[in-house]
This record gives sequence, C-alpha cells and structure tokens, in this order.
Amino acid sequence: MIAIVRPRLAMCCAASLAMSLLFFGCGPMPGRPGPDPEVVRPEKVLDFRVLYKSNCAGCHGDNGRGGAAISLANPVYLAVAGEGNLQHILKHGVRGTLMPAFGKSAGGTLTDQQVDVLVKGMLQDWGQQNDLSGQSLPSYGATSAGDPVRGQQAFTAFCSRCHGANGEGSANNANGAKRVGSIVDGSYLALISDQALRSIVIAGLPDRGMPDWRSDAAQPMTNEQITDIVAWLASKRVPTPGQPYPSHP
Repeated sequence: MIAIVRPRLAMCCAASLAMSLLFFGCGPMPGRPGPDPEVVRPEKVLDFRVLYKSNCAGCHGDNGRGGAAISLANPVYLAVAGEGNLQHILKHGVRGTLMPAFGKSAGGTLTDQQVDVLVKGMLQDWGQQNDLSGQSLPSYGATSAGDPVRGQQAFTAFCSRCHGANGEGSANNANGAKRVGSIVDGSYLALISDQALRSIVIAGLPDRGMPDWRSDAAQPMTNEQITDIVAWLASKRVPTPGQPYPSHP
C-alpha cells in the first residue's frame, strides 16, 4: 500500500510543479521581489509635473498660480527672470524669505538634473515668450539704487488708481472691482523682499487682475521708475512690524 501511495504522491508533486512553471513561466514566483525597485528613488524622479507638485505647488499654487507666493505660470515673470536666475533661485533659495534652497549642493533634496527639469518645464509649459518678442524687458534685478522721492511720484502716476494715493489700499479699484489692500502695511513689507516687490511690479499678478510693468498708462514704466517705486515701498518698512508698542514719554 505504501509503495503504491508514494509514486502517486511523487507524480502529483511533479504535476503541480509543471503547472506552476507553465503558469508563471520564467517570471518571479509570487511574493518574491523582482529585480527592479518597486518605488523610484527620489533622485531618479525626472517628471516635471511630479517634481513641481511635490516641491513647488504648496507655495506657488497648482499649475503655477493661485498660491501665496508669486505665480510662476506668468510668461512675463519667466521671460524677465530667465533660465539662469530661475536655476539659481531653485538651487540656493532666497535669503531672508520663505523660499528655501532645493539644490543638494545647498542642503536641499534636488539634483542639478531635477532643477533643470523644473526650470525647463516652467519655461516650456508657461513661458510663451513669443508674446513678448520685440519688446524691451526690464532687468530682473535692480541695476542702481532707487530714489524714494521719485518712487512716490512714479507710484502716483502708475499705481495709485488701484492701490490708493499712499499705497494704503482703496475701497474699489479703477474698474470697480473688489477692495485692494494696503501694500505699505508693515507686516506685509516685513514678509516680502525688495526683489519680490520688483518682480511683482514688473510681472504683475495676472490671476488677481494686476497688470504688468506696461500697466494701463500711455507708456510702460522705465527700468528706473520700477527701481524707484521699489525704493519708496521699502522706505515704508518699520523696525517692529505688527507690534503696536505704546510710546513712552
């Protein structure tokens, strides 16, 4: 009896093994990891959308707009900043602001290749630089020291219609739209750098109805006028923003 059972058991095992090989072929057995990692290593991610969502969208908004920080899906901003400045900002951050350094060489998490993917993706998807062809663009950074006195005059000419004569906001802007808040508020100026102010004056905030440096005036702002306006706004900063300490005799 035992001699009969053992051959049958062996035949069943052989048949089961043959069926397993037929079903799974040369692939890995169930439960056994394959030769490739199941999760892509962070430094191997080279998809622009994935990189942007995980590193930039939290501040700059989905699809480059609607966030707390400046909109990146703004062709004027991208054209003025240029590829080199965008790469430098991404790698090294902006000191004194909430923009961190993302480059590994500066303590961040992104490789140079990933930074390059992000910058090229922004320019390709949101640049539309042909819309600005033939126009003289202002410089990204200030090339001289601004004059606050001249800056107030330029502000009155180009900006007061929406922001009020002294930058303290207005109940309605020139088009009767919603209230425009103060841009000389001490807390606001403490949270924004001169370069960010300059970028906004140049590129505008299209998702909020603010025009770029070409504005609605008869002629666009000059590079000097932009610098002066930023100098005037910067002169409104206070030593202790948001702290209404009582004065002492």
